[in-house]
Amino acid sequence: MHEVLILAQGNLGWFILTGLLCLGAGIGLTLLLQVFMGKSRIHSAEQKVEALLKDAQFKAESTIKTAQLEAKTEIIQKREEIEREFTKTRNELREKELHLSKREDTVDRKLENVNAKEKSLENQKNQVTAKEKELINKDQQLKNTLAEQRAQLLRISGISPEEAKEMLLQRIESEVTHESSALIEKVVTKAKEESLVRAREITLNAIQRYAAEHTCDSTISSVDIPNDDMKGRVIGREGRNIRAFEKATGVDVIIDDTPGMVIISAFDPIRREVARQSLEKLIQDGRIHPARIEELVNQTQKEVNEHVLEIGKGVALEANVNGLNGRLLPLLGRLNYRTSYGQNVLRHSVEVAFLCQVMAEELNLDGNLARRCGLLHDIGKAADHEIEGGHPQIGADILKKFGEKPEVVNAAAAHHGDIPAISAYAPLVTAADAMSASRPGARRETLERYIKRLEQLEGIAASFGGIKQAYAIQAGREVRVIVDPEQVDDGNAWQIAREIAKKVEQELTYPGEIKVTLLREVRCVEYAR
Repeated sequence: MHEVLILAQGNLGWFILTGLLCLGAGIGLTLLLQVFMGKSRIHSAEQKVEALLKDAQFKAESTIKTAQLEAKTEIIQKREEIEREFTKTRNELREKELHLSKREDTVDRKLENVNAKEKSLENQKNQVTAKEKELINKDQQLKNTLAEQRAQLLRISGISPEEAKEMLLQRIESEVTHESSALIEKVVTKAKEESLVRAREITLNAIQRYAAEHTCDSTISSVDIPNDDMKGRVIGREGRNIRAFEKATGVDVIIDDTPGMVIISAFDPIRREVARQSLEKLIQDGRIHPARIEELVNQTQKEVNEHVLEIGKGVALEANVNGLNGRLLPLLGRLNYRTSYGQNVLRHSVEVAFLCQVMAEELNLDGNLARRCGLLHDIGKAADHEIEGGHPQIGADILKKFGEKPEVVNAAAAHHGDIPAISAYAPLVTAADAMSASRPGARRETLERYIKRLEQLEGIAASFGGIKQAYAIQAGREVRVIVDPEQVDDGNAWQIAREIAKKVEQELTYPGEIKVTLLREVRCVEYAR
C-alpha cells in the first residue's frame, strides 16, 4: 500500500511535472507566436509607411514639377508681354523720332525761306526807300507846278481861292443832293414794293378770316313821350321834377316844341344811359315826383352797373382774354355805350383784338398776347370824361395800375403814335385799329368836322416851298399836290412828299390812312402861226 502510495505519488509528480512542462512549452510557444506575429505586423507597418513615404515623395515631386512648369509658363508669358510692350514702345519712339526728324527738316526749310524773305524784304525796303525819295522829289515838283498853275489861274480868272472853294462846294453839294434823292427814291421804292406785298397778304388774310359786321352805330339820346300831358308831368310844377331828375342823373334834359320827344344830353355815356332808362320807367310808372325820381334813378344805376359788368365779362369771354383784373371788366362794359365817329368802341375793340391775333400768327408772334393788346387798346375811352388827357395815355395808366404786361401797356399808349413802340405788338394794334376804322360803313363824322379836316389837310400840303396847288380828294383819303417844276426837280419831289406825309401824321387826327400824291409836270407850249 505504502508502495502503491509511493508509486501513486511518483506518478502524480510525474504527471504534474509533465503538465508543468507542457504548460511551459505552451507558454513559450505562445510567446514565440506573439513575437513572430509582432514582427510580421511591424514589417507590414514598415512596408505601409514606406509605401506612404514613396507616394508622398512622388506627389511632392509631381507638385514641385507642376509648380515649376506653371512658373516657367508664367515667366514666358510675362517675358512675351514685356517684349511686346518693348516692341510697341520702340516703334512709337521710332515714329516720334521720324516725326521729329521731319519737323526738324521742315523747320530748317522754313528758316531758309525766312532768311530768303528777309533778304527779299530788305531789298524791297531799299527799293521802297529809293522810290519814296523819288516820290518826295516828284511831289515837291508837283506842288511847285500846282502853285505856279494856281497863281496863273488866279491871274487869268480873277477870283480868290475862297471863292473858288465856295463854288466847288456848291457844285458838290448839288450833285450829292441829287444823288441822295435818287438813292432815297430807289431804296424807298424797293422797300415799298417788298413791304406792300407782304403787308397786303397779311391784312387781306386778317380781314378775310375775321368777317364781322361793321355797320355804323348811332347812340340815341332821346325818349319818346306819349303826349304833351306827360311832357308837362315830366317838367313838374315850376320845373321841380325836371330839376330833381337832372340833379339825380347829372344830365341835361332838353324839352322843346318837338312833339313826342325829350332829348337827353350828357358827356358821360353811362349817365346818359341811366337817365334814359330812368325816364322811360318814370313815364311807364306815371308817378313822377322828386322822391320817386331819386328812387328810380338809384335803382337804375345799380341795374346799369350790373349790366355793364356782365357786358365786360361777356366780351372777355368772347375775345378769349383770361386773367383780367376785376376792375377792368366794368371799364370794358362801359365802352359799349361809347362811340367814335359813330362806331361802337366795344365792338371796334373786339374786332381789333381778332385782327391783331390773325396778323400776329402770320408773323409767328404770340396770338393770345396780340389779342389782349387789341381788346384793351381803347380802354382809356371809358374814363377820358373823368380824367384829363388823351385816351391812349389814360388807358396805359389804367392798364399799368392793374398789372398788365408792358407790351399791353405800350400798345395802348402808342397805338396813335404818341410814344415809340417797344415791341412788335404796338404796330400790330395800330394797323388793326386803322383797318377797323377805315372799313366801309364803320365810321362817320359831321359835315363841319369833315370840312375842317379837309382844309387842314390842304393847308399842311401848301405850307411847303415850291407847292403851286393842293387838293384834298377821295373824301379826305388822298391829297394831290402840284409843284412848280422850275423850283422842284424829280429827286426833291420824293423828299417833299415824305415830309408832307410826316407832317400830316403829326398834326392831324384821322381814321385809316391818307395818301399823298405829288405831281411834277413840265408843259411845253408853242403856237404855229
